[in-house]
Amino acid sequence: MNLKLKNIQKFMVVGDRVLIRPEEDSNKTSSGLFLPPGVSEKEKIQSGYVIKAGPGYPTATNIEDEPWKESKEPVKYIPLQAKEGDLAIFLRKEAFEIEFEKEKFLIVPQSAILLLIRNDLGLSDE
Repeated sequence: MNLKLKNIQKFMVVGDRVLIRPEEDSNKTSSGLFLPPGVSEKEKIQSGYVIKAGPGYPTATNIEDEPWKESKEPVKYIPLQAKEGDLAIFLRKEAFEIEFEKEKFLIVPQSAILLLIRNDLGLSDE
């Protein structure tokens, strides 16, 4: 296992957030013009691969008891649609950029993800 990947597995993404490794941007247009650094960061929509996903949206607790009492029940979540390895297309302005071991990552809320592309959907050609 790669050391960087091993260290990333220590990350705990919280709530409805997703950790994304952005796709490598081309610094050249289709006509051959070179773009200055940072131009791709101003794009409204960006894509990248999901590295880790949070547990999801917490569900409401049982309100029959006093709300300040400590509950012995574990917190339950509605899981996110994004899974590790998915290609996500998301709104760039909603993403928070972090740098870890000289590599850029984005923390994106589930609500900012517009489309997920998953290679294995469990569909068969019958």
